[in-house]
Amino acid sequence: MAFALRKRGPSSFQRASEGSMTLVEHVRELRNRLFKASLAILVGFGIGLWLAGPVRGILQRPYCELPQAQTTDGACDFVQLGPADLFLLNLKIGLWVGLILAAPVWLYQLWAFIAPGLHKHERRYAYAFTALAAPLFAAGAVLAYFVTSKGLEFLLQVSGPEINTTLDITRYISFVTNLILLFGVAFEFPLIVLMLNFVGVASAKRLLGWWRVAVFVFFAFAAVVTPTPDPFGMTALALCLCALYFAAVGVAFLNDKRRGRGKETYAGLADDEASPLTEGSDPIEASAPVGAPESIAEPEPVAKPTPIERRYDDMT
Repeated sequence: MAFALRKRGPSSFQRASEGSMTLVEHVRELRNRLFKASLAILVGFGIGLWLAGPVRGILQRPYCELPQAQTTDGACDFVQLGPADLFLLNLKIGLWVGLILAAPVWLYQLWAFIAPGLHKHERRYAYAFTALAAPLFAAGAVLAYFVTSKGLEFLLQVSGPEINTTLDITRYISFVTNLILLFGVAFEFPLIVLMLNFVGVASAKRLLGWWRVAVFVFFAFAAVVTPTPDPFGMTALALCLCALYFAAVGVAFLNDKRRGRGKETYAGLADDEASPLTEGSDPIEASAPVGAPESIAEPEPVAKPTPIERRYDDMT
């Protein structure tokens, strides 16, 4: 019994890269990518529900490690104001954990749909920025976890020992997760600075000239987004953002040096400064004197027409 082998055609990624896909095929490709990403998030959500208890314990640790949070029996108590608050909180934690666990899958699906429309150097930049985004977000999350502990210690010291403080578990977890999200997103700001330099919008010299404005914006942003009124969290976030900004400017200088930027003819001139003439000009010799104009011959006189003689009988 003979079997015929059929040659496998090009994949959807290859056909999209070649630009041979129709609009209907693009929509079908988007549907398949979304289905795979949703399936991965659903599986991660199931794992996240199983890990919701341990994750909630990690988020509770900054408060439970404080002496003010300890009860007489050494426990750390929280309250829930509604009968379904803890159940809904576990669902929320499970969804966050599922998104993090399924991130490699849904990020790949997103990239596989967008990448065919990008050039080779754009894909290389995307790889580099994605590789930097995850560690920066993780660093911001760790800093937020540390700031939460110090901020809660400051707030509980202000309340005094005569006041018994018991936190609502839902509001406390929302407080911690929002702080982690804000710090993680704030740590992505150096990537925006590098993107402006790599695409040629702002040079490293110009970025360095904006350092005063950048430092002021960082401290103002930290004062607004930091939920605790103590100066520790605000200063920690602002200083970290300043350090990341100057590190990004240093990378921008290396990129400008590699590309040869700043060596243009008018790079060292101000906007209102005239550029020097570097090329020598050839002297122009004096021309010969212009002589007197030649005499112009007068035109010959035109003969006047001879008048026609009329007889008396022509008038009739």
